[in-house]
Amino acid sequence: MELNGIKPADGAKHAKRRVGRGIGSGIGKTAGRGHKGQKSRAGGFHKVGFEGGQMPLQRRLPKRGFKSQLLKYNAEVTLTALEQLGLAEVDLLALKQAGLVGQIAKVVKVIKTGELTKAVKLTGIGATAGAKAAIEAAGGSIA
Repeated sequence: MELNGIKPADGAKHAKRRVGRGIGSGIGKTAGRGHKGQKSRAGGFHKVGFEGGQMPLQRRLPKRGFKSQLLKYNAEVTLTALEQLGLAEVDLLALKQAGLVGQIAKVVKVIKTGELTKAVKLTGIGATAGAKAAIEAAGGSIA
């Protein structure tokens, strides 16, 4: 075998389809575009979802819902997470450093999920009614 004798396997290469090149090609005249109409013309274009002037589906359906952009600044911490943290005094900075809340969090609330046995003092952090009762029962406080 020589480098000048290398060629692709039979059937691996085939000629590109050339449309609109005469009747003998099998795709001459209209070149597979049919007769007349917007799609047969050069530059015939319509945007995605266009229905020929009929009111499009996305505009026929009712608008629904709303998601506040302020929610991304809110975060939750569970009693179980506070237990594992093992700090006597917990504030927003301590939670961020421990990775329990995101860096952009501004409002943090403790929720009653799990158990708390250690006394924990919360500063600048809210708590639900159930979580507050659990924290105070363990000897902690909320400031």
